[in-house]
Amino acid sequence: RTFLARRPHAPPFLLCCTLQAKLFLLGKSLGLHIGHFISGFFLFSLSLLEVDFGSLRPVLTFPWDHFQAPCCDKLYTCRLCHDSNEDHQLDRFKVKEVQCINCEKIQHAQQICEECSTLFGEYYCSICHLFDKDKKQYHCENCGICRIGPKEDFFHCLKCNLCLAMNLQGKHKCIENVSRQNCPICLEDIHTSRIVAHVLPCGHLLHRTCYEEMLKEGYRCPLCMHSALDMTRYWRQLDDEVAQTPMPSEYQNMTVDILCNDCNGRSTVQFHILGMKCNICESYNTAQAGGCRISLDQQ
Repeated sequence: RTFLARRPHAPPFLLCCTLQAKLFLLGKSLGLHIGHFISGFFLFSLSLLEVDFGSLRPVLTFPWDHFQAPCCDKLYTCRLCHDSNEDHQLDRFKVKEVQCINCEKIQHAQQICEECSTLFGEYYCSICHLFDKDKKQYHCENCGICRIGPKEDFFHCLKCNLCLAMNLQGKHKCIENVSRQNCPICLEDIHTSRIVAHVLPCGHLLHRTCYEEMLKEGYRCPLCMHSALDMTRYWRQLDDEVAQTPMPSEYQNMTVDILCNDCNGRSTVQFHILGMKCNICESYNTAQAGGCRISLDQQ
């Protein structure tokens, strides 16, 4: 079986941000080191191994360091913990010192402890002062932050001011500095968010989670009303429904001016309660742009 173990004098375990860890009993002979508090803040120092009927499988191969916030001179395991506990945000670029969780030596921010050679992170950025597992991260000079790679799978669009997947190169609609705008659904920052951004066909950005929630209620971009995904198949189904649902005789000769949200074209079409199809791009993502009227050639 698998058990949870900690040293007798160690304080209760706290989870930091989204980092979740399972601590397992390895036996006293392994000398498992769990953690302790310094200045009232949990210092996360552990070596994790999972025991499965006598076999050992590493879960986390290195401990974490703790940076000293230059704004309030306190020790934190990450900037998100700092921001949630303080009334101000941490400027990650101004971090100068870190503390090793093994020897507790405070030193200049670096990847390996100068005292005990503890590895602070498989990946370390000396600009962002980001310590993390190796996720093929890379620092983008134009974005000014680290991105999850690998780097060769992405390119930086200078107009959008954002790193995008290579399959979007030359195939996306550019909007100047689009990533510097907040998500139009949750109104939170997109550029530095840990949530993946989703690029809509219109060029606007949403958090991936916000995009998925939006599709439960509708299909249009909340900013420009353009279709947020390929609706061709649904439009053809709507064609069949319109053909099978004739309007009452008093409405059969009625026309209306419409504006298409997908191609921005204007056209005059026959009014139908189920939807009015754009004559230019055949989309039903349209809006009525004028009053209904009886067609002159049908009067």
